[in-house]
Amino acid sequence: MTSFAPPVAAPEWTLADFDFDLPPELIAQQPAPQRAGSRLLDGRGTQAQDLLFTDFPNLLQPGDLLVFNDTQVIKARLYGHKPSGGRLELLVERVLDAASGEVAAHMKVSKKPAPGTVLQMDGGFSATLLGRWPHAEGPLYKLAFSGDPYTLMAAHGHVPLPPYITHEDTAEDEARYQTVFAAKPGAVAAPTAALHFDEAILAQLEARGVERANITLHVGAGTFQPVKTERISDHLMHFERFEVPAATHEAVARCKARGGRVLAVGTTTVRALESAAHLGPACDDTNIFITPDFEFKVVDLLLTNFHLPKSTLMMLISALAGHPQVMALYQHAIAQRYRFFSYGDAMLLQRRP
Repeated sequence: MTSFAPPVAAPEWTLADFDFDLPPELIAQQPAPQRAGSRLLDGRGTQAQDLLFTDFPNLLQPGDLLVFNDTQVIKARLYGHKPSGGRLELLVERVLDAASGEVAAHMKVSKKPAPGTVLQMDGGFSATLLGRWPHAEGPLYKLAFSGDPYTLMAAHGHVPLPPYITHEDTAEDEARYQTVFAAKPGAVAAPTAALHFDEAILAQLEARGVERANITLHVGAGTFQPVKTERISDHLMHFERFEVPAATHEAVARCKARGGRVLAVGTTTVRALESAAHLGPACDDTNIFITPDFEFKVVDLLLTNFHLPKSTLMMLISALAGHPQVMALYQHAIAQRYRFFSYGDAMLLQRRP
């Protein structure tokens, strides 16, 4: 596990610097009718350009490299009850050992049960509470399911929609809160910038001579945790598991050598690429915290959705494109009624000089 200490932030960077007023009706509750049917704000220049996502392939050049996160969202939300009958909810953060059924999960319950308690879960399986995780005072709970966790979640779990989406998960969410190229199960939140891509867009990019590579970062529930410290340098970043395979490391090197641009699809891809920048091919946990004083080594362009006020993701995109640029773009997006968050519209940013 590689731990990244946050860079020393200038004293003036406070939580208020990343705040903005968002009309609640701009929070997208449903996906666009078609994956590529969203809007795209091109924020690379001095003048914002209002486009459609179908325009995206025309913004790239032959020799550019698109890097996607190929994680797969698992149906990680499970319901059950204690022996007393009290209801509970589990949100599986990580499968620790599929063979033994061990998982680490968040638990919502009126009174926490004691270690050794056998919980009866909806769907007819059980979960034995083993203790806290990753240590005795850890924020998560370690449980042993009575079968393979992936199989049980697929059969009895619910799509872990973000807290700002207010409806119960549906069959449409199961299909649309997942990328078309999802391959490796483990995420409890989608890499949402990649939700806009369909097979037609991917084919256009390939025909244009744009190379493609993958990383894997299993997005955790920590991505929705609010920053509670006023000085951003005091915030403790959560850990997420990632992998940058050798093929992707080599694709980045080839792209840089030919003068192409590395475009990260989503902030999770940025986190993985920049975490691995000094490691080469890597598989590890990262708590990298990208703030406006961060020096990027890999990413040139970023395709991203619109993020929560005062979130670590606002800090990341401000680090890439510059704080004044990002805040101005967000005011433009609000004025032009762009749709925000996971099911919302997209924005293209470039690294500031």
